[in-house]
Amino acid sequence: MKKSFKIFLFVAVFLILSSFFAVAQQKTQPPQSRQEPAAIKANQVKGNIYEVKGGRGANTGFFIGEKEVVVIDAKMSEESAKQMLAEIKKLTPTPVKYVIITHSDGDHVNGLVGFPQDVIVIAHHRTRKDMDEAFKDPKQRLYLPNLTFSEKLKLYSGNKVIKLLYFGPAHTSGDIVVFFPEEKVAFLGDLLFLGRDPLVHRHKNGSSFGLIKTLKSILKLDADTFIHGHGDIASRTEVEGVIKALEEKQAKIKALIKEGKSLEEIKKVYKVEDRPARPGRRRWLSLVEIIYLELTEKK
Repeated sequence: MKKSFKIFLFVAVFLILSSFFAVAQQKTQPPQSRQEPAAIKANQVKGNIYEVKGGRGANTGFFIGEKEVVVIDAKMSEESAKQMLAEIKKLTPTPVKYVIITHSDGDHVNGLVGFPQDVIVIAHHRTRKDMDEAFKDPKQRLYLPNLTFSEKLKLYSGNKVIKLLYFGPAHTSGDIVVFFPEEKVAFLGDLLFLGRDPLVHRHKNGSSFGLIKTLKSILKLDADTFIHGHGDIASRTEVEGVIKALEEKQAKIKALIKEGKSLEEIKKVYKVEDRPARPGRRRWLSLVEIIYLELTEKK
């Protein structure tokens, strides 16, 4: 009995000491740092059109013209924007003249402060309004769009034409498509998400029904290559698949509403768990809730 007790006591002391040293070691280790993003990399798409991945913020792109470079979206940070500019300089000494902004989300616009101050920033007039409200820092305000439009705008780089097109509220109220007709390439910003629900910013007057209208309008373009903010380059078939899935979800939610189902009941059907609002930020709305609110005309 005494021998068993000694063995038990030894094991207990060992476990206590092990736990103590493990906790002590954790306290002495530095806090886990934020995971670093992948390195910035420019990938040739077609001709002089490039997609930029990596860094902080969404995928961006650029076109190398005869006398100027046209950039599409600006990354999320000054550092990532400067890294993108460094990648461009590896390919051409031609200066960046234009930065086209597809919409107002921070991961597409906050990197503007990393660009030369003489660039011409182009956006839809509603996107400029959103940016005007969001850009509080004096340095940011130097980069508010200084060329805006309502429905369409053409840019010319030598013999190259670049079409900027607006089809209505979708992801936000001011999303535009940057279309290169000759190469059949379209930059979509956040109008397309693959493998997950589309993201619609209701607080920026986005609309799921408007998104379907916009995507169908995009498919009417003579384009076969679709570059978007958060994934690999998409095909027409993938865009068609997003439209079909979104229409099916809208139809099912509409049927559930007709059956008298509440929003909470519909969320349970789709196994939606609301994300708690973070301090200083509005509550994130799922696509299910957004469609419900649009169908019931509730704000």
